[in-house]
Amino acid sequence: MVAGLAVVGGVVWHLEHGAPAARFQTATVARGDVTQAVIATGTLNPVLNVAVGCQVSGRIRALYADFNSMVHSNELVAELDPQKYQASVDEAQANVANARANLELQQVQVRRDAQLFTNRLIAQADFDTARATLDEAQASVEIQEAALSNALADLSYCKIYSPIDGIVISRSVNVGQTVAASLSAPTLFEIANDLTRMQIDSAVSEADIGSVKVGQPVTFQVDAYPNLTFRGAVVQVRNSPTNVNNVVTYDCVIGVTNSDLKLKPGMTATVSIISAERRNALLIPNSALRFQPPDGTVAMTGGKSASSAANAPAGPGQAAKPRGSRLERKKTLRPMRTVYVLVGNTANDGRLQPVQIETGIAGDINVEVVKGLREGQRVVTGVLLSQGIQAPAFGRRGGFFMR
Repeated sequence: MVAGLAVVGGVVWHLEHGAPAARFQTATVARGDVTQAVIATGTLNPVLNVAVGCQVSGRIRALYADFNSMVHSNELVAELDPQKYQASVDEAQANVANARANLELQQVQVRRDAQLFTNRLIAQADFDTARATLDEAQASVEIQEAALSNALADLSYCKIYSPIDGIVISRSVNVGQTVAASLSAPTLFEIANDLTRMQIDSAVSEADIGSVKVGQPVTFQVDAYPNLTFRGAVVQVRNSPTNVNNVVTYDCVIGVTNSDLKLKPGMTATVSIISAERRNALLIPNSALRFQPPDGTVAMTGGKSASSAANAPAGPGQAAKPRGSRLERKKTLRPMRTVYVLVGNTANDGRLQPVQIETGIAGDINVEVVKGLREGQRVVTGVLLSQGIQAPAFGRRGGFFMR
């Protein structure tokens, strides 16, 4: 049932019984800066992080480094009990001495048999056997010397040295603990080379990875310092995909300078990769692109509704406008969108005019307008009731309809 008519800004609205008058929420087209960013999360890690392990099994006899200890390359950081490996070295040395004594005996035997063979006192077969035995003695010496080298190597592995200069960020063992290196080397320490230079390993979705390039600036935040914004740059976009529950992401490595050592390994960072940026661009709110008049209340411009004017068939003698091929439509580099401009003095005294605009980059709040609007124009972002309550712009039950 229609209770009456209301004229708002040159637009005729038929109001249902008891429905309040309407006015528009607008925003002024203005110039400013806009940034388009790719949002991702990642973990802070040292650029060079080495896990120090041991190649032999044994009991930890001494530790010479702890958490946050500064260590240098080839510095002793831990030591295993060497008693078992020292015994193996002693045994190997004894075997080498025995093999060398046997070699000397065989050398004397061959010289003696050579004289006897020259005087025709022994057979050729006996002399050949003596020379073969000498060769076996020589090979036995080499075998025992190799076993000694292996035992000495195992003994040297009882002392664990730092492979790099850095700081100990993790210690996994205590004095008296037994480590077993049967299938893999157990990790004793983790040493970070330089915490003043770190990196963020961020997971960027496949939908956004196309706009991420090496060298792009990055801003990020961590939970430890919610009021601080840190900066970095993209140093690598890795081509190896990660698929988790059919969600594909790519590892984007971001270089970070940590001169004040506020950032620590393992922190979770919320990353904004700046993919595009415009200065002094013409801007409108993103909500203006989403606004549509409620069903049945398309604004009247020049006596015709915008929708009917746009969809009206070609009159007599008029040729229908060609729609263009799909290939021609794809030549448009930027997307075309429709916004509604308020023409008039106030939000209650104006007309809604649909305008086709060409948009550029989009930020979180504003979007760049490349073509179609002028600075100072007012775009409609919503419909407000007289009490100041915003009416739904997308639904069918806004309280307004058109006859």
